Amino acid sequence: METSLPSAPVLLATADEMLLDDLLRLAAAAEVTPQIEKDLLGLRRYWQTATLVVMGQDLVEPFARTQPVRRPGVVVAGVDPDDGAVYRRALTIGAESVFLLPGDEAVLGDRLADTLDGGLRAATTFAFVGGCGGAGATTLAAAVAVTASRRGVRTMIIDGDPLGGGIDLALGSETGSGARWPDLLNAAGRVSAAALRAALPAVDGLAVLSWDRSDVTTLPPEAMRSVLGAAQRSSDLVVVDLPRRADPAAEEALVRSTATFLVVPRDVRSCAAAARLVGPLREVATDLRVVAREPGLGGLSAVDVAKHLSLPLAAKLRFDRDVAALMDQGRFDPRPRGALGRTAGELLDLFGLYGLLAA
Repeated sequence: METSLPSAPVLLATADEMLLDDLLRLAAAAEVTPQIEKDLLGLRRYWQTATLVVMGQDLVEPFARTQPVRRPGVVVAGVDPDDGAVYRRALTIGAESVFLLPGDEAVLGDRLADTLDGGLRAATTFAFVGGCGGAGATTLAAAVAVTASRRGVRTMIIDGDPLGGGIDLALGSETGSGARWPDLLNAAGRVSAAALRAALPAVDGLAVLSWDRSDVTTLPPEAMRSVLGAAQRSSDLVVVDLPRRADPAAEEALVRSTATFLVVPRDVRSCAAAARLVGPLREVATDLRVVAREPGLGGLSAVDVAKHLSLPLAAKLRFDRDVAALMDQGRFDPRPRGALGRTAGELLDLFGLYGLLAA
């Protein structure tokens, strides 16, 4: 009777003892217990079962001659910077990256640590920015997060505006126990994804990172980088509500977002204000789109707004009559058939975040 091999999170494969010592040191720092193999036989045996394969550059060429089945999660590690052919050889086995030590130790260490969070996730990340004061970006961000969570999409919403009213007040989670931004301001380097999610308050499964009522008014960019990275590793969708003025912390979120939605009311003054933001946002946002909010007091159409800002139109937005009152009462409820809920659903559909709707 055959028995299946135990699944090791990390496989270290090299016959180079000095390289192996370096790799074991990095694994220990990441609190990872690896499977160690020093020859092709052992490498081939665990090739398909490890979450991450770290192969020494000494084994790449002989292993390539065995014509292995391609798989994700393979990287090459070495210590010889003069071996320029290592990159070409790494491609022959489908390696995703080459790490040359000691220069790449920090990056490889993070890659090893990611296996503790169940491997690498590529969470869709939405950033929301108001084109002017009172545009409704926070309301739309909250609606998207709540709608996604109700669809069964593993979601986290992050309040990236220390001077805002607090996304937790809108969601009714301000009295819930759990961590807030002031508890995480010293975060740097790698933050555990599982620990972050477990520490945050949640509303019906939606993890919420907001601010408390303290006097803290600044968010270090290092904290945003580390916390957002952990959020992306533990989620399928991360929603970030950002201030209009892109400070260094906001820029960290913008460069790491899948899409940025600029929410703009359909009137001339709002468009003029939003136009001043488009240039700076384009410098850091990968995919910048506009959401045109109705009704248009100045007679502008959604298409007019998009053309004026030279941005693709993501959606039209109209608020339900009772949304503001419900948010003030902490009873935010973007109904799927309501105007706000429909817009939130449209944005999720644009990126294939159907969740339970696809079942």
